[in-house]
Amino acid sequence: MAVKDLHKTYKGALEPSLRGLSFSFQKDAIVGLLGPNGAGKTTTISILCGLVKADSGQVKIFDMPQDAAHREEIKRLVGVVPQQIALFPELTAIENLVYFGNLYGLKGKGLRSRIDEYLQLFGLEKNGNKEVHRFSGGMKRRTNIIAAILHQPQLLILDEPTAGVDVQSRSMILQFLREYNKQGVSIVYTSHLLEEAQTICSEVAIIDEGRLIVQGTPDALIAKHSNCRNLEDVFLHYTGYAVRD
Repeated sequence: MAVKDLHKTYKGALEPSLRGLSFSFQKDAIVGLLGPNGAGKTTTISILCGLVKADSGQVKIFDMPQDAAHREEIKRLVGVVPQQIALFPELTAIENLVYFGNLYGLKGKGLRSRIDEYLQLFGLEKNGNKEVHRFSGGMKRRTNIIAAILHQPQLLILDEPTAGVDVQSRSMILQFLREYNKQGVSIVYTSHLLEEAQTICSEVAIIDEGRLIVQGTPDALIAKHSNCRNLEDVFLHYTGYAVRD
């Protein structure tokens, strides 16, 4: 996956969201796209997924350009877990997952078998017939992830997948990502939890104000600065201590 010289300014915005952002990640890795609030992380993910069109620049997913000619093929290869819960609250977990599976052309017993398998894996097997609005935050997050992987993508993109969840759900999600990556799935995710990113990511890219600031393995970035003990210190070194809105 690679992006080159991405620019994006939303209509009515005073400042660009992306100002020539460029980076690339190797296949089959777990990588972190990190940055303070307003850095351009969600915009970047939206462009990678084909949900938002860049004003200029290039995006390649598995060496295919993110354009109209390749959009459907890329869609089949990519799973997306948005920051906001993307489920129908009045439907049950199973009804939600059947709906999202149908969007990818999955139907019948094969789909239900896969749904049951993932509900079991994520500890939701007893809650499949419960309406999502009755779920805890962690249960909603886990269901949100299942919806993104039903079609067995080769690239999973997650925007703050552990935000606002309990410790047990967070541990389960991170363990799943590690195991899923071992199956040859590439994973890109954003997080404000730098300790989490240091633990799970083989490489990180720190962006700010719509540009790449630095990229590398957590260990290499920490070792580069004698005053940095962990990835959070590295992050603050490059992005500063000023509070962001």
